[in-house]
Amino acid sequence: MSQFFTGSTASGPISPTIPTQFNTQNGNATTINNVITINGFDSTEDNSNGIITKGGVAGTGTINEIDVVITNRLQASGSTVGAVTTPIATMALSATPGNYAFEFYASGFEATGPSGTAYNILACIRTTGVVATLVGTSDETFVEDAALGASDLQVTVSANSGIVNAIGIAGLTIDWNVVGIYTFIG
Repeated sequence: MSQFFTGSTASGPISPTIPTQFNTQNGNATTINNVITINGFDSTEDNSNGIITKGGVAGTGTINEIDVVITNRLQASGSTVGAVTTPIATMALSATPGNYAFEFYASGFEATGPSGTAYNILACIRTTGVVATLVGTSDETFVEDAALGASDLQVTVSANSGIVNAIGIAGLTIDWNVVGIYTFIG
């Protein structure tokens, strides 16, 4: 049952107030035919809160769109075919000198066994803004089926990028998915 109140029986029903503009941290979205599109994304963009909203032409490029973006995050996938080392995730580091604390979560799956493996890696990468340096030895925790015991994940650097490499096993194809979060200070 719906209810409405009008101060006068002669004026008819009161129309509802519909918002026509939505303000975000980066731009303002306005409706088109009373429609706002809201999307969720992830991004390697650095934001100390780890999340940002963007809206309208200034934020999303579309007048009636709002994006809710989880920042400081990267996601990538790939495969190793045989006993090879394959870059699975690569992140270009800032041109601003500083330090990154990374935490990577990874899952590997080999379908013929089937066999699985999971990793959690903590890594520290420092940059001059031009050249990256891996600080110390990354801390790695993993669990795996015996058939994937020789597989591994490693964090390395090249030029001014941080890289997660997967190491495969002879005769096996392993599919990998990596999600990383980071904190930067510069």
